[in-house]
Amino acid sequence: MTDQETAGLAAKVLTVSDGVIAGTRQDGSGDALVEMLTGEGYEIADRRAVEDGVESVRDALLDMSEGFAGLIVTTGGTGFGPRDLTPEGTAAVLERRADGLAEASRLVSPFGRLSRAIAGTRGTALIVNLPGSPKGSVECLGAVLDVIPHALRLLADEPTEH
Repeated sequence: MTDQETAGLAAKVLTVSDGVIAGTRQDGSGDALVEMLTGEGYEIADRRAVEDGVESVRDALLDMSEGFAGLIVTTGGTGFGPRDLTPEGTAAVLERRADGLAEASRLVSPFGRLSRAIAGTRGTALIVNLPGSPKGSVECLGAVLDVIPHALRLLADEPTEH
């Protein structure tokens, strides 16, 4: 991606993890995503962590997306564990689904087939669920990052070349 493609684009990172909240686990995936996004030219407008659960994810995404034009990535809570409820919390705030983004991210590794991640929009924010491992989160975001600037410009009703 060129600097021109990502110029002025903002991102927010939401880590969903009981362990991070309890202080028993480092937020490696959040760190990895911030590093990747800033390396691609995104300004990190917010970074948060919440405990696993539908309500915690829903409430954080409602707050983070309010009046925000940019990318919001979540990391964690997309698997089969009993507290892995990030897709359900995300679904509660989405206005439109973007299934192609979630499907593309699932193709990066065999473990992607176990992902329940979803993606979509709320207002001018694009929300993408990612796995909780640093490697998986970066791989899955990498699978769709090339089309994100175009999607964000469309959401903002800006002129695009297509």
